[in-house]
Amino acid sequence: MSQLSMDSVARATPPRLSRRIRGLSDRTIAWLFIAPTIFLLLAVNIFPLIWTIRLSFTNFAANRPNAEVQWVGLRNYQRILTDPDTWATMQATAHFLIWTILLQVLIGFTLAWLINRKFRGNDLWTTIIVLPMMLSPAVVGNFWTLLYQPQIGLFNSIVAFLTGADPTSFSMIGDVDLAPWAIIIVDTWMWTPFVMLICLAGLRSIPESIYEAAECDRASKWRQFWTITVPMVLPFLMLAVLFRGIENFKMFDLVVQLTGGGPGNTTTLTSIELKREAFEKWRTGYSSAYAVILFVTVFGLASIYVKALNRVKDR
Repeated sequence: MSQLSMDSVARATPPRLSRRIRGLSDRTIAWLFIAPTIFLLLAVNIFPLIWTIRLSFTNFAANRPNAEVQWVGLRNYQRILTDPDTWATMQATAHFLIWTILLQVLIGFTLAWLINRKFRGNDLWTTIIVLPMMLSPAVVGNFWTLLYQPQIGLFNSIVAFLTGADPTSFSMIGDVDLAPWAIIIVDTWMWTPFVMLICLAGLRSIPESIYEAAECDRASKWRQFWTITVPMVLPFLMLAVLFRGIENFKMFDLVVQLTGGGPGNTTTLTSIELKREAFEKWRTGYSSAYAVILFVTVFGLASIYVKALNRVKDR
């Protein structure tokens, strides 16, 4: 803002308001600016959380708002934690979570290490690799559903070419054993570039002087990799794991587009089960308890992980 504009604003300010503003400290003015944001965060995040916790102790159903709401205490939590289907869903989520993170870290770090080595077409290949993460999960789900079709799908044709198997002899999204791996492959394809970019930032933050000093000490490339590259990129890798872990724990849209949670319940993740309880069975109190359990699980694991991440960064 130019000095002329500031002077015109000052002249247009009523004298009484001007005296009040001049009497405010910098701290008070700062709070006046951030107060609307804090109020919005409280309204959007804190209030729904408190309301959800309250509903989790009741038998409230959103499709029957006029029905009598009974206080059931910890009954919803007990039913969830003793339900075998809940633990089967947790197991499916853990399988998806572990394998996607493992594959994305390994492939993402490898791609980052290769791209960090200067070669012709470096920028072009980087752009091509990050294209999947720019797409909508709905688009990716529909796209891979076509690729997984046994009769016309390119994926089955490639597997048949490599193994000699009949391309119509298996269905990635229709087989109980293959469906979990189908969603793992798609999520890895889509989000490995995200891990790659974080690792690439870590690799390029390492000063060249450290490698030059290691070469002066006659350290081999393998030794430099394990004593310089890996330790200095480790905080970035752990940060990528944190981001992808939180996102994949609440994965919903991509799996719904691919398998819908089937066949059976083999790819029913916790987020899909929560949606079914809340908006198909209309057990709002029960689903609220389910959401609270998931929140506590994610928050607890993330807090422990962040402490470990801070220790690695402070080394």
